[in-house]
Amino acid sequence: MNILMVLTSHSAMGDSGKLTGLWLEEFVSPYYSFLDNGAAITLASPAGGHPPIDPRSTEPDSQTDATRRFQQDAAAQAKLAHTSPLPAISADDFDALFFPGGHGPMWDLASSEAVARLVEAFWNQGKVIGAVCHGPAALVQAKDSQGNSILNGRSLTAFTNAEEAAVQLDHLVPFALESRLVDLGGRFSQAEPFQPHVVTDGNLITGQNPPSSEQTAEAVLAALNRVPA
Repeated sequence: MNILMVLTSHSAMGDSGKLTGLWLEEFVSPYYSFLDNGAAITLASPAGGHPPIDPRSTEPDSQTDATRRFQQDAAAQAKLAHTSPLPAISADDFDALFFPGGHGPMWDLASSEAVARLVEAFWNQGKVIGAVCHGPAALVQAKDSQGNSILNGRSLTAFTNAEEAAVQLDHLVPFALESRLVDLGGRFSQAEPFQPHVVTDGNLITGQNPPSSEQTAEAVLAALNRVPA
């Protein structure tokens, strides 16, 4: 079982002077879920190297068992520091694709042609695609073989407009993720703000927010167990 996790390389919250990047919990919780279930994990990002980590995700209130495990895990830290650049990646080598969130993906993964082509390759091969929180931003450009959004008619979730307003970043993001997913034909559902919520629609698995990260990873593993070898 080979899983590709694609992380953001973007560190700036527009021109606000605020820093962003990867949300640590949304990476480490799925990472350990995959690792502990025997998966081989490859990390990649648009620029390669060490992805920026949103400083808010390292604050005490944001810590979980998974983040504390990561702080003691030199091997995982070294792996994160040396992500592969996307041009070195082929969908043929993996069984599943996973996008953690953080606000960074709203800028680089959402606008990257390389990310869109990678998503399309996984989609066309019938492979599992998972994303949590702002990770679904990586899916907004991908199209199916008929030229339609892969999200059209699909049940999904992501960080909601209400949650974006609650963290007071709705005026800084380049677009409202919930609204964009609905505009693309997604059948959007949500739990109350900051409550876990995961949606599985065939091989597409999405989670709403950081508290959903572990359950999203578990749903990806369940989907992999259903996919014929």
